[in-house]
Amino acid sequence: MRTLALIAHDGRKQEMVAFAREYAARLRTFSLVGTATTAATVASATGLTVEQVLSGPYGGDVQIAARVVAGEVAVVIFLVDPLNAHPHDPDIQAVLRVCNVHNIPLATNLATATLLLTSNEL
Repeated sequence: MRTLALIAHDGRKQEMVAFAREYAARLRTFSLVGTATTAATVASATGLTVEQVLSGPYGGDVQIAARVVAGEVAVVIFLVDPLNAHPHDPDIQAVLRVCNVHNIPLATNLATATLLLTSNEL
């Protein structure tokens, strides 16, 4: 089963929950992993099983990036809050960079996430 990573900044977590509810059936076709708060929030709200790594500020973004590099993650949905600075911005950039380097589909907003999940390519 392919793995899909879920990450959302605090200002985007409720959007991630709404998205996960809407696409729960499709998300069940993946093994899910997410940063701690995002994973717990989505799992609690939807009943989906989401493996938790550390929270973003504690290195969860880096853990997901490492899994991308290792070929263990097929898709990343990272709902970014572009209007607020984050102390772990270098880690965020690492996820974006490794997805680009390893040609892994990456959605940073709901429109792109929807396109990815409704695509016949995944």
